[in-house]
Amino acid sequence: MLTNAEVRELFRLVDRGIPLVHAARAIGRSERAARRYAKARRLPSQMKQDRTYRTRRDPFEDFWPDLEQRLSDAPALEAKTLFDYLCREYRGRFQEGQLRTLQRRVREWRALRGPDREVYFDQVHHPGERGETDFTVMDKLEITIGGEPFPHLLYHFVLPYSNWEYAEIAFSESFLALRQGVQNALWTLGGAPGEHRTDNSTSATHDLKKGQGRDFNDNYRRFMDHYGLTPTTNNVGKGNENGDVEKSHDLLKRAINQRLLLSGSRDFATRGTYEGFLREVVKARNELRTERFAEELKTLRPLPARRMNDYQEIDVRVRRGSTVFLLQNVYSVPARLIGHQVKVRLYSEHLEVRYGQKVVEQIPRLYGTKLARINYRHVIGWLLRKPGAFANYRYREELFPTLTFRRAYDALCEASPGDATLEYLRILKLAADTLECRVTEVLEEALALGEVPSSEAVRREVAPRPAARPEVHVQEPNPALYDQLLSPEPEEVAA
Repeated sequence: MLTNAEVRELFRLVDRGIPLVHAARAIGRSERAARRYAKARRLPSQMKQDRTYRTRRDPFEDFWPDLEQRLSDAPALEAKTLFDYLCREYRGRFQEGQLRTLQRRVREWRALRGPDREVYFDQVHHPGERGETDFTVMDKLEITIGGEPFPHLLYHFVLPYSNWEYAEIAFSESFLALRQGVQNALWTLGGAPGEHRTDNSTSATHDLKKGQGRDFNDNYRRFMDHYGLTPTTNNVGKGNENGDVEKSHDLLKRAINQRLLLSGSRDFATRGTYEGFLREVVKARNELRTERFAEELKTLRPLPARRMNDYQEIDVRVRRGSTVFLLQNVYSVPARLIGHQVKVRLYSEHLEVRYGQKVVEQIPRLYGTKLARINYRHVIGWLLRKPGAFANYRYREELFPTLTFRRAYDALCEASPGDATLEYLRILKLAADTLECRVTEVLEEALALGEVPSSEAVRREVAPRPAARPEVHVQEPNPALYDQLLSPEPEEVAA
């Protein structure tokens, strides 16, 4: 069968007066095949007739009324679900290769008799009108730091008109992470758009009473007022209304993935190296948007004289367990602070415990609720005085810094249940007083040899040894030597 391009060339040659036999030979076809199209003066695509018959019997013909009714009742049903239903009800009647036929029938039904699909309306953006913010999960890229998995999010800010974007690492969608990300984006940008759009996450909004929807938090409103931004949000469950940043997630992650494939590795030596890599990817993408970005830059409003603090300050009293309760999580602090009121500065990734004007402790932040972070160094001194409290201590699992410590404790319990707790606490005290990594090494060596670790054996290996006192021998000087120095020089004998 001739193609449309071949027949067009045939028509061109014949119109120039070239005999049909020569024209057919010029396009590499037989005269008979060429004569058919030359006579009809129609292209192959125009002569093709739609097939109105089936080449084989439809295997779903007898079952289609039932399937159609089910689709009418639940339009979200998938063809695969319906196929599995038929296979269960009529065992042996269908084969795996027939699924494609059912998928075509279901697709045709949706197009002809199914419900209307959601319509998306293309929007016209204006320079400096809006900035959009969202977080996206990065786990599928399988980033590792020093060989260890690095689960994290990416805070993402986009200007819809120019598609200029900013991104940074985040570990939660908290208000502090949102505020830090927006501020860093605006100060990198050097100006502020008219409004800021985000989704309905709890970092920016909260539920209203009596089911009246959601409204912005007071903290978020104050933040928006500081930069003169009008806060807006998409409707609940309508992420597409934040469409520019949502689509930019996919494009940015694809660009990151391509750069990772090009480098041949997804591992980075440090977090700082990975952050530098992200900045380079974003910078390269922004360099392709300079023309529209220059237009947008002219319309941005100036930033305020200063940034807002990147932390939230909370006053809290240290409880008798040497802990503070903060945002539904528990953190340990030095025992000397028990009963005192401390000021906690909560950042997006860590918190600072302050007494007076001094920072007394810096703790990595917990993400979630009803969690605990207990530093054994804060309580080990009192646990040694009260070893009986260890067995039923609510946060006992936090007192195993690594799996090696847990294995050591289990080995002690198996060898000597009565003395296991005290021995383990003594080992933990050595880790607090010396180097935890060195204690871990000693425990691993003992466990590898099948030995039961003991605090005394660990102490011999890790406890600091006093420096040996050198033997110094001081020779008493001879006083007569000083007399010789003071005696007059003998007169020189005349020649």
